[in-house]
Parts: sequence; structure tokens; C-alpha cells
Amino acid sequence: MDRDPVPDQQYSTQRAAPPYAVSGQLVAVLLCAVALLMARNAGLFSTWMTPPAAPRPIAPRGDLAASEKSTIEIFQSVAPSVVNITSLSLKQDMRSRNLFKVPRGSGSGFIWDDRGHIVTNYHVIQNANEARVTLADNSRWEARLVGYEASKDLAVLRIDAPADRLRPIPRIGTSDDLQVGQNVFAIGSPFGLDQSLTTGVISGLGREIESTDRFPIDGVIQTDASINPGNSGGPLLDSAGRLIGVNTAIYNPTASSFSVGIGFAVPVDTVNFYVPELIKHGRVLPVGIAVTLVDESVERQLGVESGVLLWDVQEGSQAAKAGLRGTTLDRLAGIPTLGDIIVAVDGKPVDSPVDLLRAFQQKQPGDTVELTVRRDERTLTVPVPLETIERMEH
Repeated sequence: MDRDPVPDQQYSTQRAAPPYAVSGQLVAVLLCAVALLMARNAGLFSTWMTPPAAPRPIAPRGDLAASEKSTIEIFQSVAPSVVNITSLSLKQDMRSRNLFKVPRGSGSGFIWDDRGHIVTNYHVIQNANEARVTLADNSRWEARLVGYEASKDLAVLRIDAPADRLRPIPRIGTSDDLQVGQNVFAIGSPFGLDQSLTTGVISGLGREIESTDRFPIDGVIQTDASINPGNSGGPLLDSAGRLIGVNTAIYNPTASSFSVGIGFAVPVDTVNFYVPELIKHGRVLPVGIAVTLVDESVERQLGVESGVLLWDVQEGSQAAKAGLRGTTLDRLAGIPTLGDIIVAVDGKPVDSPVDLLRAFQQKQPGDTVELTVRRDERTLTVPVPLETIERMEH
């Protein structure tokens, strides 16, 4: 039986949607869901469920400890007296040949009096052409060199600032009765960071360090208060806020410029003796005996194993009047007759020119010392008044 033919299929003019197409309503729903999920993860969705966060309440601090109050008081009383010192050197432009100033280093210092005298280390301004002082109020002043004593690493500058801007260091102490373990405070400008305070204790006393001219500085204070480059020349204070030293050196066996806990300060008794002399004379006039000493290498050749041998005694000097004798030479025979050999000053042994110079430090003209002298086969005690001399010959 014949089947009816299949009717022809009707083709639409519209293109069918691909299987992955999503309706606009579904896309909107999905986007809302994603937004809500993100909001919830951000904590925004739950803000209506929990109260808003608030800062924690601040607990009362209470009073400062007595030690803190003391430290703050020391800093506030002394910091206005501490200054920053920048040393300048002249450089020449190779093209224009013009001279210009460039910083060569910086350090610290402190105001000594209301006339503008500033105490610092000699090595802070050594070989500088100019120096500039910045006070605690940030005003800057050109400084001039008044005097220095390289053997003690001390120098005095002066600025022409009005007296109302100058705050001299309030209190001067003594280094004669210091004890290991005492608290100390250092104020200065480490790495140019002015008005910095560090604390520590006295770690040792009676140390000896070498000055810039290789002369020993004795009686030096050792401290573990952090002393870094830039602290040099600043004050070291005791717990009463008194000046007890001038920070001068860092000891570091690794040759790094950073502090490792061993610093040194020139004792205040030395500072208090030398600074007035530098202000008055521009230098410290040596006090001693007017003699010429035989070089140590020659002494050994002449068989002198200890003490210092006198080569010459200045005519008319106190040493000559006291009867000290120099070495004489028989020109015909070429044989020297040894002069007096000083072996002690006031009972303290002397074995080199440095020992002899050290024995006369902080003495005044007219002070009498007792010299223990070996002459020929005898040992004599000779009292000699000290006098001002230009230099100790040797």
C-alpha cells in the first residue's frame, strides 16, 4: 500500500542559538551571586549581622620610673649645650680652577662659656680649612680655631653668636673619683643625627689610647655607651648630669666604623686643665725642665739600660741652678762622660722621654718636683722647680 509522501520541512529564517548560550536573566543572576560572595568574603555582607569594629581602649600609662625621669632630665638640661660641627675643606674645580668648599667630616662639641667657646676633639677639625657649628636651635655659625692640644685630642673653637643663644654646659664634674659600674650618658651627633642620647656604664678606668700625634693619652675613661662616628667631641655625663669626659674614640678590632661597645673619653680633669690654657694662649705652654735628652737608641749604645740621659742643661735655667749635669765629650779622646740619668720623678719610675713629659703634665710653673738621678755610681734626689719652656728637647 502506497504511503502518503512526507510533507516538505519548513525552514525558519532565524538562526538557532548555540548550545552554550545563556539567557540575559541567567547572566544577571550569576553576576549578583558572584558579587554577594565577594562581599561576604570582604566582610561587607556581614556588617548588618555584627556590630562595627572599634579601637581598643587606651590603658593609663602611669608614672614614669625614677630612672627614666632622671635620664630625661639629664638630656633636657644638657642637650641645648651640645652642638654639631662640620669641618670643611677647599677643593679646586679642574676646569674652571675655582675654589669651592666641601664637607670633609662631622663631629660633636659642647658650649664651654657664654663667650662662644666650643670644646671638641682635635681630630674633628684636623686639616680642615673651615668649620661650621650648628647649635641645638638649628642656627649655623662660622667658627674659628682658638687653639688645640693634639697630644690630648682637644680643640677649642669660637663662634660669634649672641649670648642669649648660647647655653654653656651646666655642670663640670671630676674624673678623680669615678668608679667602674657608674651610669654614664653620651650626647652627640652619630652619623650626623644630632641630639642623640646613648646610655651605658663606665667599663674601665685609667686606660691609655694614642692621640693623633701618637702621644699617649692616659687616664682615659672606657665606656660601653654607644659611641659612633660623629659622637667624637661630645660630652660624657654622669648620673648627676655633670661633664666627666669628652668622647674621643671607638675601639673596633674589625676595623669597622661602627661601635662594638668599647668607647673612650678624655677625662674631664684633663679637659678642665687644658681648655682654659687654650682659650688664654691658643696652646698649652709646656711646663718642665730646660734640658736636652739623649736619643733612646744612643742611650743603649752608651750602656744606659733605664732612665733618661741628659745631653745638655740650659744655662741659667732652673735645672742648671738645681745642679743637674749634662753629658760631656772629651774631643781629643772621643770619650763621653755621661751626664745625669733621671730614673724617677716624685718617686714614679721614668724610662723614656714620654714618661718624663707625662710626669710634668698638669703641673704649674713654680711647682717643685723631686728627681731621682743616677750620677756616676751614686743615686741622688734633686729638687727642681718647674718652668715654662717652649718644648722638651730630646
